[in-house]
Amino acid sequence: MPGFTPGRRYQPPFMPFKRQPLKKRALAAIELAVKGPLFGCRMCGNCLLQETALICPMECPKGLRNGPCGGSTPETCYVDESRPCIWYKIYERSFQLGREALLLEVLPPMDWEQAGMDAWSGVFEQARKIGVRNLVTHLSSGEPGAVAKTLDSVFRPVRQPAWWQGDSKYHAPAYSEPVSELERRLKAGEFVVTAEIAPPLTVKTDKLKYNIAALKNYVAALNFTDNASAVPRMSSVACSKIAIEEGAEPVMQISARDKTRVGLQSEVIGAAALGIRNMLCLTGDSMALTPGPKGRMDIVDIDSIQMLWILRRMRDEGKYLDGREIKTPPQYFLGAAASPFASNMKFQALREQKKVNAGAQFFQTNVVFEADDLDLWLSELAKRDVLEKVYILIGISPLKSYRMAKFMNEKVPGIFVPERVMQRMEVAEQKGNAEEEGVQITLELIEKLRNKPGVNGFHIMAVGWEEIVPRIIEEAGLAKPLRVEE
Repeated sequence: MPGFTPGRRYQPPFMPFKRQPLKKRALAAIELAVKGPLFGCRMCGNCLLQETALICPMECPKGLRNGPCGGSTPETCYVDESRPCIWYKIYERSFQLGREALLLEVLPPMDWEQAGMDAWSGVFEQARKIGVRNLVTHLSSGEPGAVAKTLDSVFRPVRQPAWWQGDSKYHAPAYSEPVSELERRLKAGEFVVTAEIAPPLTVKTDKLKYNIAALKNYVAALNFTDNASAVPRMSSVACSKIAIEEGAEPVMQISARDKTRVGLQSEVIGAAALGIRNMLCLTGDSMALTPGPKGRMDIVDIDSIQMLWILRRMRDEGKYLDGREIKTPPQYFLGAAASPFASNMKFQALREQKKVNAGAQFFQTNVVFEADDLDLWLSELAKRDVLEKVYILIGISPLKSYRMAKFMNEKVPGIFVPERVMQRMEVAEQKGNAEEEGVQITLELIEKLRNKPGVNGFHIMAVGWEEIVPRIIEEAGLAKPLRVEE
């Protein structure tokens, strides 16, 4: 096991995509010989060790470079249970060393042209530009913060290339008028409800349209998943377009798992042209969850935070990632996922702050079954001055059976079902009224959550039980029908 990296194994380094001069190859060999044993270096050519407490994020099986996924736990990685969650370890060490503020910087996706090459030459070149004498003078000046400031002047230009320029600041939207009905309702102070509809497995859309018609009068927007659990279904963009045609407001999910940086920019331009105005950026479930055959599980081209950064700049600055101008920029309301109970709530709150800084305007949380403990997460967000910058929709999922509760608790990353809820569902299952008990648990949970400071609404994930959503909304007193059919 590498000296500074708590990962499971040393992984093979990347190979360069083009032949390098002898001098560069020699430097790369030396760098690998030093950083391999110490950090498990894979020679990505885009080194981030300075910002990640000397633990290489490329040890993450998903290749995430801006923080953990929603399935992060203190124990093991859900993709590869033979190793710990690398990002949990990065957060843990960073907090211990007082370096957690560095984790807020939005780091760029890999420049694959640099893969397999050394990262040292860029550092040496930047040091040369500053001047060795200046570096020595500043490093030895003894002034408070001089060392950190000097090192940052060397490493920042290397890790933040001109095409990215990420930072740790909050970037408010550059527009003032709401671009979607969902945003308008939230800005107006309404307590909103959204609901999730599972896209069909075939080209037949009868059931999809039926669910849209049944729910559109009760919710502010309908969310369409993007191949949840890494299982292919009708695309979220197609379902969102159908929803618009049926008179409903869609939220289009975008999963980073299935997107390259080129495909992402292309898809959102097309979606915006189709009238889709709400977009939810997700890392996406790993291919480890698919029945098989398995796709690549070791590389995600862009993570959800990088997606937010790219989409916000496309909208607010009118620029593609490569710097080209967009004459008519897309308009959309950007959302992201939040996972209150995935791991240490301090860690999760920092991750949520980073998403808001990058561009998230609303959160849809992972499924919540524990009302009291949610206060701790909301408190951590308040400490980071996040609650006034983002709208939070708490994820609610009515349990249909004890088997469903057990599956969520044991198999779905980031979801924890309390023991008392498990026991209630088990007893109800034995009595033959599990569905009714699931509804009552949901209604009780909504009553406890609805008046918490920072909660702006609910996102109901019925997981194929869409017909129960109107009843829950009505009995919970969440909203009267929003539209009256002629």
